[in-house]
Amino acid sequence: MAEFTVALAGNPNVGKSTLFNGLTGLKQHTGNWAGKTVSTAEGSFDYNGSRYKIVDLPGCYSLMARSAEEEAARDFIRSGTADLTVVVCDATCIERSLNLALQIIAETDNVILCANLMDEAERKGISLDLPLISERLGVPVTGISARSKEGPLQLLPAMEKALKEGLHPPKPESTSPEYLSRLAEEICRGAVFSGPDSLRRDRQIDKVLTSRVLGFPIMLALLALVFFITITGANYPSKLLSDVLFKVQDKLIGFCRSASVPEFIYGPLLLGVYRVLAWVISVMLPPMAIFFPLFTLLEDLGYLPRVAFNLDRCFKGCHACGKQALTTCMGFGCNAVGVTGCRIIDSPRERLIAVITNSLVPCNGRFPALIAVISMFFAGGSGSLVSALLLTALIVFAVAMTLLASRLLSATLLRGVPSSFTLELPPYRPPQIGRVIIRSVLDRTIFVLGRAAAVAAPAGLIIWLMANVSIGSGTLLSLCAGFLDPLGRLLGLDGVILMAFLLGFPANEIVIPIMLMAYTAQGMLIDYQGLGELRAILVQNGWTAKTALCFLIFTLMHWPCSTTLMTIKKETGSLKWTLVSLLTPALMGGALCMLVNLLFYITSL
Repeated sequence: MAEFTVALAGNPNVGKSTLFNGLTGLKQHTGNWAGKTVSTAEGSFDYNGSRYKIVDLPGCYSLMARSAEEEAARDFIRSGTADLTVVVCDATCIERSLNLALQIIAETDNVILCANLMDEAERKGISLDLPLISERLGVPVTGISARSKEGPLQLLPAMEKALKEGLHPPKPESTSPEYLSRLAEEICRGAVFSGPDSLRRDRQIDKVLTSRVLGFPIMLALLALVFFITITGANYPSKLLSDVLFKVQDKLIGFCRSASVPEFIYGPLLLGVYRVLAWVISVMLPPMAIFFPLFTLLEDLGYLPRVAFNLDRCFKGCHACGKQALTTCMGFGCNAVGVTGCRIIDSPRERLIAVITNSLVPCNGRFPALIAVISMFFAGGSGSLVSALLLTALIVFAVAMTLLASRLLSATLLRGVPSSFTLELPPYRPPQIGRVIIRSVLDRTIFVLGRAAAVAAPAGLIIWLMANVSIGSGTLLSLCAGFLDPLGRLLGLDGVILMAFLLGFPANEIVIPIMLMAYTAQGMLIDYQGLGELRAILVQNGWTAKTALCFLIFTLMHWPCSTTLMTIKKETGSLKWTLVSLLTPALMGGALCMLVNLLFYITSL
């Protein structure tokens, strides 16, 4: 069986990944390019007695190697590894894609052009003379709609023919951006026909969503809606999952007791490791399973680039990159995912700023604690809507702190001026619900949950030992909380709260359960029967409105969780910047808590 390697190249948002998934199905795997943090995907399929290995190159606009993505794509094409390169273009704006196509033709011979999104072009009144474009470009051009079931298959005959016959397209006389732009314009002249209203709908929508007056209010309204849906939607499945997992725990304990297994054996494993894992899964999984699909839905719809456009001025004013707005949004789901998303930022300096400050926005693991404290001490039992609005206000504060930290870093450790970048506003498209669910659940939710579980298991053992090993008149947990109490009081908190944050380092979801365990002197994580019971326990242990406010601030701004720090170390390859990423939010949160504590003290005099 003959084997061929085919590279897929193209700009971002042209449907390259959709084509890749349609060709390879589930026979694919992902990883990183050697020596780079740029992700790659490879897959394979059989066609007419031949095996095709597909390599999905990073989406980029050029091969001029101004970013890691461009460098990886250029190096792979130059290596000669690919027998054929398929350049995927957006049929609604094919002239823009031709710049990359011409650069690739200058680097290699076997190239064909795939004009994707032909159905969308037709809806917008755009028609293409593909034979004329092919004649002028010197390579075969095939029009498809990769979203349709048969779309990817329409490309296969052209691929097979190009591989059998071999191609030798004419090379551009120059690869300067100016020359290529003129050449792309000449190729499209008389071959691309646009109706007068082809982009009218998108422009009308953008006048509203990106306007100076309505852009930010709409962003905040959508954010509040996402939080409201996440808060209300996660309650029931979280409770159901918790009941199931803890019933399994009870049955395992009953089995151990009936089998006369000593408590010192099953206690650490079931009441420590298993109980913490069950808690993390039941609290973390439902919100992520709701938030990530909603976030991916906005991404698939084309709205997230508009968020970056709206916030570009804010981040640029802080000498950071406007793309940081996107990575900040990713951080709401998981800070580790947000840190990984910082790869889209070309400038190493601005990428570091985005990585260091990503933990200043709360991930979904911090939402349960934030929502609980807001509901108990500030919402007055008004329900999920008021809690969602107050949470949104808290998020706006977190974004403001992100901007402040970005400005401070750009003036101290990471001095520099903001770089310019091309921000593409892709057309609005109907989201693919099935693809959204797969991407958000498999690629994000399960990935993050797996990492959190890996670090939560050993943490469960440590927590159980500290709560059950006694030294003198108290347990290790109570002694450590007592040692931290003076510092906690300085921050407007107490030693138990600080100890809970330290032990919650693997997963923020277990901070409140650890607090309850310490306050009630229990030997394992305990649950609470409603917010009323939880508030009563906290008030009995000295909580006031000041404590609740300082708790909210410290929940927003403290050290990143272990999963995020591991990701930062992997992305930066530096212990120094990992330490800076740990200290920056912790010092900011500590300073703000001390300020709030001081203000409450002054007003009480």
